Amino acid sequence: MTRLRLAHQQLPGVTVIAVIGEMDAANRAQLEAYIAQVQPSPMGQLVFDLSEVPFMDSSGLHVLLTCATNCLKNGGAVHLAAVQPMPTRLFELTGVLAHMPVHDTVEGAITAALAS
Repeated sequence: MTRLRLAHQQLPGVTVIAVIGEMDAANRAQLEAYIAQVQPSPMGQLVFDLSEVPFMDSSGLHVLLTCATNCLKNGGAVHLAAVQPMPTRLFELTGVLAHMPVHDTVEGAITAALAS
């Protein structure tokens, strides 16, 4: 199993989760468990720093979409930051860009999350 390296930062009003590695079926459960651990309530704003994610398959995409859906139902939102070319292509092909805001930088995503 390919393990992800995960880290988070709790800022006032927003949680930032940095993901390092390829997001795929082999580490989907690891990512889901980490999200549940660092954000037990989906009510807040969540930023995913994807600057170190060179590849993502549909399993990783599913985790992000599920998280976004849960956040939206509870008044929160998911923002994606610094997305690499291959995951960006996946987002374009699946129409995800219409449902989750994508920002060039983590700082931009944090600013947008706090403004919403």
